[in-house]
Amino acid sequence: MSGAPARRTRTLVAVVLGVALTLFAGGLWISSDDSVPYRGGPVTITTGVPEGVYAKYGELLRPRLADDLGTDVSLINSAGSPDNLDKVLRGEATLGIATADAVASLPPEQRDQLRAVARLYDDFVQLVVPADSGIKDLTDLRPAGPGAPRLRVGIGPARSGVQLLARRILDTVGMTPEADLDAKVDGIGDAAAKLRSGALDAFFWSGGLPTQAVSDMLQERPDGTKFAIRFVPLGGVAKALQSELNKAGEPQVYREAVIPGDAYQGVDGVATVAVPNLMVTRSDADTELIRRATGTVLGSREAIGAVVHAAQLVDPGTAIFTFPPLRLHEGARLWYRSAKP
Repeated sequence: MSGAPARRTRTLVAVVLGVALTLFAGGLWISSDDSVPYRGGPVTITTGVPEGVYAKYGELLRPRLADDLGTDVSLINSAGSPDNLDKVLRGEATLGIATADAVASLPPEQRDQLRAVARLYDDFVQLVVPADSGIKDLTDLRPAGPGAPRLRVGIGPARSGVQLLARRILDTVGMTPEADLDAKVDGIGDAAAKLRSGALDAFFWSGGLPTQAVSDMLQERPDGTKFAIRFVPLGGVAKALQSELNKAGEPQVYREAVIPGDAYQGVDGVATVAVPNLMVTRSDADTELIRRATGTVLGSREAIGAVVHAAQLVDPGTAIFTFPPLRLHEGARLWYRSAKP
């Protein structure tokens, strides 16, 4: 090659190199080498109440994400799904975990500010009562008659996914916490302890299986005493819940599922309501960060699942199905596309 063609080639190469060097010098160069530390600053994950599955999942994910990104990763405890969504929307957290129904409940303008990283695992609603309780059905939570005392029922903290769902479940039989219950807003740890001590008659919980605080209730104490529980059946509620969402034009997020008999030692399985969990971020989150974070979430399934059994269900084949209610972030989409065999 000689003459004008050669000069044009050298000029083109110089221009390309010049642009690349300019981008690199300006900090705009995006490397696809995952061994290079992420240079976008620290990452924060908002999880849940200390004794819940969200918090344990976050504790196990944090060091893996920090190692993979080469940056600081911190955790924030929260009341649950709605609180997590608020923190992500306000920019207080980079990533958060939230149930699909909490996402679907957001106004459209807020939902548009969020994107999904992955569908994780399903939460199972657990209406927990002592084994010898007379509460056999959801409607048994009503006062026994005029002037009868209202039952003490834990419905979860304000701004929690548990309370959102407990209120919706009660509404399917024409009940409200304010009118029909002596409602308590304890987190799962306090609710479990109070049920065992007799300070509660029942509590709602929505979480992955098993939830450690529920399992701990069943452990024999040093004095040899044991405590037995039952789950109140809620299988028929799932269709009613989804029907109400359909009327409001909201997407399918609830399904009937079964808490298996081996989820908790000595507790019979029962039909209930299940709702998927999503890992969420802001729509304007850095694409490279979310691409790499998606890889960490999916790549940590076995290690985290050894401790948080629900996480064993996190899989690329299902994790990509986050819409409805939330579209994938572009970084997540890039990771799923590259992960295809």
